[in-house]
Amino acid sequence: MANKLISRRAFLGNAALGIGLLAAGQIAGPLLSAAHAQGAQTAQRIADHFSSVKTMMGEFVQFGPKGEQTGGKFYIERPGKVRFDYEAPATFRVTADGRNVLLQNTKLKTMDAYPLSQTPLKLLLDNKIDLSGGRVRAVKEEADLTTIQLADRNAFGNATITMMFDPSSYELRQWTITDAQGKETTVMIFNVEQGMQFDPSVFRIDYAAIDASHAQ
Repeated sequence: MANKLISRRAFLGNAALGIGLLAAGQIAGPLLSAAHAQGAQTAQRIADHFSSVKTMMGEFVQFGPKGEQTGGKFYIERPGKVRFDYEAPATFRVTADGRNVLLQNTKLKTMDAYPLSQTPLKLLLDNKIDLSGGRVRAVKEEADLTTIQLADRNAFGNATITMMFDPSSYELRQWTITDAQGKETTVMIFNVEQGMQFDPSVFRIDYAAIDASHAQ
């Protein structure tokens, strides 16, 4: 799934436009009920393909709820592992080791861990993306984009994750996590590669360091 390398500046120009359209609700195409046969079949095909990609890495641009923009590199390994290394001046790192998600601020020297099972990232990182049990909220099919919105009220309340895929290659382009207050964080990925092997240290969380930081 190696995309043609593009510059951060070129990508950001397109990304900003895409986010603006998304925020304004101007993306064309009717929302299909999850019960709609064609939409459900499309969603399952894409989910099966995406979950078959066991490792991937690339660059990302993140847009926060207030429009703040950050970027960096990401690494994914199924099941349940992800790492986001943010570029300066951001001082954040996000790591999931299959059990928990660690939010680390290297400037403030804070470390906070949350169960992965209680975050929408679980749906993105599962070994097999489970579309049963009413998890599919909506499917939207367009000529150049297929959007799938997933939710799991039992796991993380009213939060949702919306994933956008290329309709031909089924490659993931971006995802948006909407929290219970309706605040959205969108991550767009590019220069993506897949099929590599990661050293276990990439996704390691130092739980002793977390305990020490909370004891201060």
